[in-house]
Amino acid sequence: MYPTVHRIRQLFPRGLKGIIFDCDGVLFDSRASNIHYYNLILGALGQPPMSRQDEDYTHMASVGQSLARIVPPELMPKLPEARRRIVYRRDILPLLDPEPGLMELLRWLRDAGFRRGICTNRTTTMEYVLDHFGMAELFFPVMTAARVRAKPHPEGLCATLDAWGLARDEVAFMGDTIADEETARMAGVCFWAYRSPSLTARLHLDDFWMLRRVLAEYLRLENGRQGGQAAGRECPLR
Repeated sequence: MYPTVHRIRQLFPRGLKGIIFDCDGVLFDSRASNIHYYNLILGALGQPPMSRQDEDYTHMASVGQSLARIVPPELMPKLPEARRRIVYRRDILPLLDPEPGLMELLRWLRDAGFRRGICTNRTTTMEYVLDHFGMAELFFPVMTAARVRAKPHPEGLCATLDAWGLARDEVAFMGDTIADEETARMAGVCFWAYRSPSLTARLHLDDFWMLRRVLAEYLRLENGRQGGQAAGRECPLR
């Protein structure tokens, strides 16, 4: 179901106050960079590139889960050296592309008072990415698989709700994989699917420009209904 003002008001009777974003496949078109990263590791280990099935798996899994799947057990002792050869800023970051309209949406959400968080199965690279694209000040909190248990465990979403002091029915989680869908289900949070029509979601989104327009109209109506009160309060960044 595509976003409409009526649908969002129906999903969030107490008001939508925050959106939690997955990273890969939502904030960024990162499939090419992800494949390149793991294939560099496999090449350093003398292994062939990933299969299509492994490409799909590593797109949604954590680094630890992915490496455990694609690296033969007998080559695990050589893995640390293979990973050290990769310079993330040089070899991987240039292949990342923010989704169209993302920066404009994030700045609008910030100015409108909506909270913005990240829940991702990335580990140590998330900070590099946010710094590189000037997004570090646009998100709080940033939950990675280095801080909480990897998705589909709901710990990252639950920790974000705690940090914001919000209830489950005041927040949406936007993802693009079955792991994201399951994470939202277990956390009891409304799931929005980004460019993933096969997933079961309360809303299906494929355009950040449209989402911004719909949320702007939603906020206008909510402000009118509440006598000018904002739909959400800004959460101080830490």
